[in-house]
Amino acid sequence: MAKRDYYEVLEVSRTCTCDEIKKAYRKKALQYHPDKNPGDKEAEEKFKEAAEAYSVLMDDEKRSIYDQFGHQGLRGEGYSGFSGFNSSVFQGFEDILGSFFNFGGFEDFFGGTRKARRYPRKGRDLAFEVKISLEQAASGIEKEIQISRSEICPSCNGSKTKPGTHKQDCPMCHGRGKVKHQQGFFSLVQTCPKCRGEGSVITNPCEECSGTGAVKKKKKVSFKIPPGVEDGMKLRIHGEGEAGEKGAPKGDLYVLIKVKKHKIFQREKENLLCEIKISFAKAALGTQVKIPTLNGNEILHIPKGTQPGKVLKIKGKGIKNVNNHQKGHLYIKVNVETPKNLNKRQKEMLKDFAESRGEKLDSVDSNVVKKIKNLFQ
Repeated sequence: MAKRDYYEVLEVSRTCTCDEIKKAYRKKALQYHPDKNPGDKEAEEKFKEAAEAYSVLMDDEKRSIYDQFGHQGLRGEGYSGFSGFNSSVFQGFEDILGSFFNFGGFEDFFGGTRKARRYPRKGRDLAFEVKISLEQAASGIEKEIQISRSEICPSCNGSKTKPGTHKQDCPMCHGRGKVKHQQGFFSLVQTCPKCRGEGSVITNPCEECSGTGAVKKKKKVSFKIPPGVEDGMKLRIHGEGEAGEKGAPKGDLYVLIKVKKHKIFQREKENLLCEIKISFAKAALGTQVKIPTLNGNEILHIPKGTQPGKVLKIKGKGIKNVNNHQKGHLYIKVNVETPKNLNKRQKEMLKDFAESRGEKLDSVDSNVVKKIKNLFQ
């Protein structure tokens, strides 16, 4: 049977927020919960369908794949749909229904006789900012940074207990991690307030980590920044975040790239822009000028009659595109300098030049008004 659209299942829009997803899921979960619909197979299937939709749409990576490629894309990534009440679904129930019904967990909702089975949490992700020059962004660079992160305590190996001792079953919940209450036709299961769902308590905490199971350590991390990175891009370094709880994977390290402003060039994607100034004479007669690039100097030909503001291009002297590795271009805006502080001879020569072109320097130039009118017409 074909799967329904997850957004349709929860009755939310494709642009919905996490809060809207939670609200919609809570409504569906309460409506189709097995305790409220005993023996109703259709309600049970809708309950599972809502849980599956929630588990995908609340996961940024899964949601992105689903939005682009649908159910087929998720299957290609190894996600086959609802496979029972795993830890992520339980966490969703606790987040959403917990505050509504004072629930604390659903691992033993259907019976409540098993001991707590708490899944170790993945380590926390870390973030670090790295500043590089435009030249380094263009060519790529290998960097080494030092971070401070939590790692598994070497003394207790993450158990949180003093070496040679063990955790004891919680005396309040007897190791189940939950305490059960009856409210009407609901059998409500709440996280044990004494052990906080662990099912056990520590009577002899580890002295090195003070019973946390982790210690702070400094670590040097090396990584490569690829050519073409832009300001604001993030690099993900897998497994270089903080340690997870015993048996769980480490978090990731996210490196935020900040590219410093350059004194000559401005950047627009893979293209570079700069400005140069040339004299009136060179603009009129044409010339060649030496232009700096990120890989040495280049000779730029200035054609005769170049007007102020003219933009010229040197092909392939931009930056590589970080995705397709194609190189951009260098664009040069030409500004023509008006000469200042002319001496008497220079003024006379310039005046002779203007008169030779039929320009009357001492009269009002009415052509300016005509040119302005033509611009607006």
